[in-house]
Amino acid sequence: MQSENYSLQKASGKVLFDLVCSHMNLVEGDYFGLEFQNHQKMMVWLDHIKPIMKQLRRPKHTTLMFAVKFFPPDHAQLLEELTRYLFALQIKQDISCGRLTSNDTSSALMVSHIIQSEIGDFEESQCRSHLLNNNYIQDQMPLIDKIMEFHSKNIGQTPAVSDYQLLEVARRLEMYGIRLHPAKDREGTRLSLSVAHTGVLVLQGHTKINAFNWSKVRKLSFKRKRFLIKLRPDLNSSYQDTLEFMMGSRDCCKVFWKICVEYHAFFRLFEEPKPKPKPVLFTRGSSFRFSGRTQKQVIDYVRESEFKKIPFERKHSRVQQNIRLSPLPSPRHHEGLTESGAPRDRVDSPSRSHWKESALVSAEDPSALRTTRASPSLQRNGHEDRAGSVSRTEERRGSSRQAHQDHPNTGPATRAVVCNSPHLSASSGHSHGMVNGQKSLDLGSHSPNGGLPSPLTSPLLNDAGSIRTDDEDEVQRKRFPTDRAYFIAKELLTTERTYVKDLEVVTVSFQSAVGQDEATPESLKNTVLSTFEPLHKFHTGFLREVEQRLALWEGRSNAHIKGDYQRIGDVMYKNLQGLKPLTANLHKQSEVLLELEKATRGSHRLEGLCRDFELQKVCYVPLNVFILRPLHRLSHYKQILERLCKHYPATHVDFRDCRAALADVSEVVEQLQGSLNKMENFQKLLELKKDLIGVNDLVVPSREFIRLGCLNKLSGKGLQQRMFFLFNDVILYTSRGMTATNQFKVHGQMLLNGMTIRESEDEWGVPHAFTLVGQQQSVVVAASSLMEKEKWMEDIQMAIDTSKTSNGTSELLICNLIDNKCPEDSSLEAESEDDITALHTALEKPGPHRGNTMVHVCWHRNTSVSMVDFSVAVENQLSGNLLRKFKNSNGWQKLWVVFTNFSLFFYKSHQDDYPLASLPLLGYSVTVPKDSENIHKDYVFKLHFKSHVYYFRSESEYTFERWMEVIRSATVPTGGARVPNSKESHPL
Repeated sequence: MQSENYSLQKASGKVLFDLVCSHMNLVEGDYFGLEFQNHQKMMVWLDHIKPIMKQLRRPKHTTLMFAVKFFPPDHAQLLEELTRYLFALQIKQDISCGRLTSNDTSSALMVSHIIQSEIGDFEESQCRSHLLNNNYIQDQMPLIDKIMEFHSKNIGQTPAVSDYQLLEVARRLEMYGIRLHPAKDREGTRLSLSVAHTGVLVLQGHTKINAFNWSKVRKLSFKRKRFLIKLRPDLNSSYQDTLEFMMGSRDCCKVFWKICVEYHAFFRLFEEPKPKPKPVLFTRGSSFRFSGRTQKQVIDYVRESEFKKIPFERKHSRVQQNIRLSPLPSPRHHEGLTESGAPRDRVDSPSRSHWKESALVSAEDPSALRTTRASPSLQRNGHEDRAGSVSRTEERRGSSRQAHQDHPNTGPATRAVVCNSPHLSASSGHSHGMVNGQKSLDLGSHSPNGGLPSPLTSPLLNDAGSIRTDDEDEVQRKRFPTDRAYFIAKELLTTERTYVKDLEVVTVSFQSAVGQDEATPESLKNTVLSTFEPLHKFHTGFLREVEQRLALWEGRSNAHIKGDYQRIGDVMYKNLQGLKPLTANLHKQSEVLLELEKATRGSHRLEGLCRDFELQKVCYVPLNVFILRPLHRLSHYKQILERLCKHYPATHVDFRDCRAALADVSEVVEQLQGSLNKMENFQKLLELKKDLIGVNDLVVPSREFIRLGCLNKLSGKGLQQRMFFLFNDVILYTSRGMTATNQFKVHGQMLLNGMTIRESEDEWGVPHAFTLVGQQQSVVVAASSLMEKEKWMEDIQMAIDTSKTSNGTSELLICNLIDNKCPEDSSLEAESEDDITALHTALEKPGPHRGNTMVHVCWHRNTSVSMVDFSVAVENQLSGNLLRKFKNSNGWQKLWVVFTNFSLFFYKSHQDDYPLASLPLLGYSVTVPKDSENIHKDYVFKLHFKSHVYYFRSESEYTFERWMEVIRSATVPTGGARVPNSKESHPL
């Protein structure tokens, strides 16, 4: 026995690790490792190449922990059920000790999946009792109700499915798989370094502030306490060739360097690197290399092997109380990692003896492995079937706990602690609450205050999965067709995805937020339900057909063998025929808008509910905009079909279907155009009503909105910034309110009837000035540019001419004003520099009122927008994936981008329910990068406003042209007299 123990110590670390994997019947063991605390109190991985005796100085007092070492980006790459279970155990451990941080909603969702795997389907009293007796996360008590709510939605999930859903949530979190290594930069700033499948990460606290992709890293090295990252030459990069970080010691540097070497080899290489030949005379540097299969080799082996698997099942444990059994034979207390997620000694009593045998693997007594391996009952008996555990020492947690006393029969103490595993069914259920684009999760962690980041400087989304290297991008591009018709069809797909999501805002989110309240009239509920539910059902089916056709078009299956699939006209023609019976629903959009306005006017409670709903992240544009979406969508179908018909020759197989579909949709659009114009004006008046204070009756049947924007008004105190609102009968001028609502206070009005307008730049010596001469007063204003001045004068003169022939009344009642003269001379103090600064940060910290409406954007950007511009913007909506790069950033990020309402909205994927950030485009300029900017990529356009510069890459010439076209419709607003054609090209 002693010689056997000695021979194992002389063996390499790989021998012991292979014994552990064999003991657990673990095929994908390469994702894991054995971790221990060395003599310097540092947690290190057992080296597979070195002998064990050279690594463990005091083997009798060293505990080896079996833990996840390599975290892949997607747990779907884990092909074995046991492997996924062991990863779930690691996640339980990480959230328990606080290493895997998340917001409350994500934490509650993960715990709900954990307890579903432990105690089964939701029973209120049992669930509450279990949570009171078991802590899974720090500060769990305030989240118990939320955990129970999520648990109640998991009914029917097997333990394996619950583990799968746990990984689905965890892998999207910022700190998933992150192990922090303290460091400092050259300025002495405290940072942390980490390594992931994509490359080396730099973190400040728990926030990723930089990422160095493997494709950009030329060499990693260390010199004493300095950790060095040498980058490949890149003219576009603002970084130095070599980055330097200071770590605690040389050993700290070496430990992190070795982990980086292993991560790079495991995820980037196709096969295990060959050992370097030993030098004859002397060695230089470390001889360490990665030993083991790479991820590609593991995946290929599991897929191709014909090995027989031992039956692997797991049942709900229904554990209720923290029952203490005989303690583990370990000097430390390991908790939270059994199959039930409870402390490890809480296993059912009939299997205690088997558990004690399987829980200890001795480096000096390998017979323990043979003993447990020889027991078939252990491998097939309920909870004790296949074993493996994921654990960490208490020193790693930074907390001290009461140690267990050793078991009387304990031998040598070099151990690997192992536990149980589940069976993952083939049909993994869909999670009710998911992260980043999935329902019922809050991504407030992306902003320190839980709100959305500033739309002026949209965030750097630190999701490693969203960073795509250049070579991967090129491979992706070559996979798909390059025909222009394909990209037109793909635009249909991407915009239809956004449209279906917008329908769900009304059918799901709005209905749940407002429809259940007794303040909502039944007539409104019925109107909304009968109008939008059939449309949502129809377009969901339409989207599914378009997705299937595009998948075939891209050649992702062998369906092309059976016939022609590279067309979309037949799908559109068929579905537009199916849409005809729903034309009545499209005519009812105006009825929904009127019914909602009537109901909110009659109920302050309902008005408050709607206002609160508009503050939710899912309602990323005003609610009324969502209501008119079905009418606007028909125009988008028409544009897409026009592009297809223009592209196809008359002999093309898809031309006839496209032309027939175009005729159908054009007929419907023409029928609805008159009511659409009225509804758009009505919707705009309702939106402005929410932004203004001091107006009694803004929404009247005869009033039409023409233009809003920022002008400087000349008074005794000089030029002061004011917001002007031009209607067909009156002009309002307002100032930005300093209240929490961020609304604009009306200071005066000028009736258009009898007004004249004249140039006054020379008269007052103010650039771009003109004077409005009314019946009772005159107002001198100055525009920000000559172009803005011409727009305003043209629209005002047109409105004056129209008012002369109008039979409508021209009267507007303004509250809280003595007369119609400019009141600011007596009641309004000049805005201080601090006030102006506060106003310009309002977009970053919105108050209870929506702080990012078009009125606020025009105020901050000192520009204007007309009703014609709004109509053009409605036609020019677009969705799709873009690669984004900041001016000084390294690498491109893949984002799902939606353009609507003069803004870009950024998502991580098209499945997200709400955007992470927005970028209003008014005031921006859009160009192509110059050669001096060193953006050596195809299809790149540049957005620029003051110091804000963004670069975006599209996938093809067509998508590049489309993004340029729609963005220019927002960044270059038109004048009032010219209605531009949304389909005309914009020269660069």
